[in-house]
Amino acid sequence: MQIHPQSKFNQNRDRREQGLQNLLDRLVKSMHRDELVRQTTNQLRESLHVDRVVLYYFYGQWQGQVTFESLSSKEFSILGSTGPDGCFNDQYAALYLAGRVKAIADIELEPIEPCHRDFLSNMQVRANLVVPILIPRGLWGLLAAHHCQGSHDWSPSDIEMMQTGAQILATAPYILES
Repeated sequence: MQIHPQSKFNQNRDRREQGLQNLLDRLVKSMHRDELVRQTTNQLRESLHVDRVVLYYFYGQWQGQVTFESLSSKEFSILGSTGPDGCFNDQYAALYLAGRVKAIADIELEPIEPCHRDFLSNMQVRANLVVPILIPRGLWGLLAAHHCQGSHDWSPSDIEMMQTGAQILATAPYILES
């Protein structure tokens, strides 16, 4: 039986990806929670060239709060900010549970719900990239990148980087215990 060269390539790629995932899992589990969160969010903020990256934790009935932030400047701090009641509902939760990614290049031009626009405006957000942080129990919260000083076009690699960041944060459940 002859193995097709493409098949062998795919097997090697899968083996490399699994090896990288195993290494990542070991690294994540060896780090202290705060250090992992700090390094992950700082790296995302710097790589994406944004003003802020935050963890938004859901604590009940889809009410949430910013529990961690990485900032380019202290003036952009929103730590402890909570979302408006009822703005994030079961419909949005279902979308994020299914892996939804929401990229808004400019909140002034995007057709979004008024409560969502007001929430982002109050936090000085002009452009927003949000990915879910999914853990075995479900939707823990959201990882969001904010550009406050103008619009920002999000590339596929930006989205992939944020999704990887969310996976890193969700890899070890003890990291996101609240």
